Amino acid sequence: MRHPQPPDPRAFYEIVWKIVRQVPVSIVTTFGQIASMIPPPDGVEPADYQKLGPRWVGDAMNAVSRVDEPTVPWHRVINSKGTISLPEESISAAQQRTRLRAEGVLDAREHVDLNRYGWDGPDAAWLEENDLLPPRSLKKPPGEEAAGQLRLF
Repeated sequence: MRHPQPPDPRAFYEIVWKIVRQVPVSIVTTFGQIASMIPPPDGVEPADYQKLGPRWVGDAMNAVSRVDEPTVPWHRVINSKGTISLPEESISAAQQRTRLRAEGVLDAREHVDLNRYGWDGPDAAWLEENDLLPPRSLKKPPGEEAAGQLRLF
């Protein structure tokens, strides 16, 4: 079953692409981090948007046309696990892997260390100028253990 679309998909996609254009070379962001910068569209409850926003960002990445592709670094948008979300055998996944490797952020396990390469987001002035919110951090606070990892000492 397909998820509901934003009230104005094209307007939402344009905002997403504007944000993605700010992501520097050799840095990545996630679907959720981008969604966290965009206020919920009119008529969408915040709790619903929290669930749907990252999916809508994914839809926006899938909607990047060949015309827009050179200006929208879609390959720098990955999932919150630090991996590529596209089907592994797809041409787009191969392109994304190639580009992320070329930028030096993809390790041998095809994983990106978000603590090292995760984006801190655009500067506050740019966010304010574009009526956007501060992004959710991709980096774990110092000393935070990986989920499920037991401390030995």
